[in-house]
Amino acid sequence: MTTSGEQATGESRPLGSYDVIVVGAGFAGATVARELAERGGKSVIVLEQRHHIGGNAYDRLDDAGVLIHQYGPHIFHTVDQRVFDYVSRFTTWNGYSHEVLADVYGTYLPVPFNKQSLRLAFGHERGAYLIAKLIERFGDEKKVPISELRKEADPDLVEIADYVWENVFLHYTTKQWGKSADEIDVSVTARVPVFVSEDCRYFTDPHQGLPTEGYTKIFERMLDHPLITVRTNVDARPLLDLSEPGVVRVDGKPYAGTVIYTGPLDELFGCRHGRLPYRSLDFVFETHDVDQFQPRGTINYTVSEDYTRITEFKHLTRQELPGKTTIVREYSRDYDPESGMDPYYPEVNAEVQAMHAAYVALTEQLPSFYPLGRLAEYRYYNMDATVAKALDLADALLEENK
Repeated sequence: MTTSGEQATGESRPLGSYDVIVVGAGFAGATVARELAERGGKSVIVLEQRHHIGGNAYDRLDDAGVLIHQYGPHIFHTVDQRVFDYVSRFTTWNGYSHEVLADVYGTYLPVPFNKQSLRLAFGHERGAYLIAKLIERFGDEKKVPISELRKEADPDLVEIADYVWENVFLHYTTKQWGKSADEIDVSVTARVPVFVSEDCRYFTDPHQGLPTEGYTKIFERMLDHPLITVRTNVDARPLLDLSEPGVVRVDGKPYAGTVIYTGPLDELFGCRHGRLPYRSLDFVFETHDVDQFQPRGTINYTVSEDYTRITEFKHLTRQELPGKTTIVREYSRDYDPESGMDPYYPEVNAEVQAMHAAYVALTEQLPSFYPLGRLAEYRYYNMDATVAKALDLADALLEENK
């Protein structure tokens, strides 16, 4: 792997000489680059706008020596055996299982709302009664969306749904999206569950944890291949000339290779069909001179505070560092690209999806040009889904080139 900074655009080997140009060095770009180089024998150049590889999964040691996630907490979890085996080629795992608490007027309740949450919220006796009702109606160890509970005729079940809606979901989601609940797409509200279980894990996937040496090491190893060159601090958009319909020009000449683009499509095409809306995040990091700041890795502030959650990284990474810990508070914001914000969560609705489809149609007119990943596809993907999409694309491209 060759890595370099802004001066890399002046290297002697022109971009057009590579078989594949990958824009973005996150999970999508790194995975497909590795596959096409390793399995396909393709020469690949990876262009990354930031000063580092790893996308939003990038982690680093802060000034206190704490391993932090620069762009918010990332917990790897998957049911996809192929994805787990693939990423495990580049790391071992620390065995962490994520647990989240909601601060509801000073009481910590496990999230997703479960049997323990019910007993804490309603008292032991009433909680046990409500648990029995849930088991009788839906069965034990079941996840029941509160949207379904609210349709029930039994007032006790509706009471559970109303409590979760008001104290766990409503205010928290309003902070997240900057909208009232009735303005938020039903795909968001429909998946809020009550988990009829004692299991307090946030994810119940069979494979979960954090990489033992951090995420950045995964990307260093993934991109460490003699056929892969990485250039950081490079904005690919002005290097790709898409002004002529049906033609990709690189270095002023038609490019005959493959382009895999993982950035926002609207910005690639000058927002000609409008700007795709996102929610963004502000991260405020604090280092404290204590071993531990809070009882779990993440605490959601569902009825109070102007931030959405606090994450303490040492819970997640299992780093041993006595007397120091670093936390991050997350504030949800409207996305303003002019102020240097990063796009995080696409705002899904029919009108916006149609706008994105118009950008996808532009890419379909280009030869061997493939949008890949959460920004290019305008979908929120977990890390494992991103890797799965990249592996599928690599499979298809390698099959075409047989």
